[in-house]
Amino acid sequence: MTSGADSLLLLVDAQSLTTTLEPADCWRCAETTDEAEADARFLRALQKPPPGATPKALENAGLVHSPDNMGAFVTGDLCPSRRPLDRGFLERLAREGPGTPIALSVSGAWIKNHAADLDWLKREDQSGALKISWVDHSYSHPYVKGRPDAQTYLLTPGVDMDREIFATEQLMIENGLTPSVFFRFPGLVSDAALMERLRAAHLIALGADAWIALGLRPRPGSIVLVHPNGNEPVGLKMLSRILDQGGAPKPLRPIEDAPAGP
Repeated sequence: MTSGADSLLLLVDAQSLTTTLEPADCWRCAETTDEAEADARFLRALQKPPPGATPKALENAGLVHSPDNMGAFVTGDLCPSRRPLDRGFLERLAREGPGTPIALSVSGAWIKNHAADLDWLKREDQSGALKISWVDHSYSHPYVKGRPDAQTYLLTPGVDMDREIFATEQLMIENGLTPSVFFRFPGLVSDAALMERLRAAHLIALGADAWIALGLRPRPGSIVLVHPNGNEPVGLKMLSRILDQGGAPKPLRPIEDAPAGP
């Protein structure tokens, strides 16, 4: 990619799953294949469609729970919203300790309409109050109320999956964010074809087994889901109460730790 006059590479550490943006002139790249890198943790973490999956809608496919059953992983979705970011919840989360990790799934439509909130999040990250992993949550986050899952979200007829992925990454980078190796489907809805396209883009589908607003409590290894975009305050209140009462498995861990390790 290019940024101004600079050529950049988006790199992933194949074992830690952390990502960085680096000057292309500082690196030499050799051709390889997924098969040649099959033993790398990153390649093992990429999700294949479930065996025998058909094009029907899939709910919550992908990484939903850490296989080591340790701690918990807090994730927050920033779907398009007219409401402001719930900074109070994130400040409460930061009181868990310096550098409390959270994975924030950002949609392009949210970024474009919440510049002040995004700047606040970047300051929280840079100050060390939070340690934020930035997850691609699609560009437009399409949704039509009342339609069955197989006809809405990214299964809406005419959706360009490549644009949903890469336009969001481009917007993230333009705003000073480094995209992670994770992608969260809007509504946690996909199908076998979308899962295969995601894997071809070398992105890990991020699900959740503890969507707090639905009454699902975190267990050891749970990937927790809340919405700090102003649209789901009940989930934030419930998770805050769980944290206050010591009911969340500890430690809270960065999402890069969730896929199976070596």
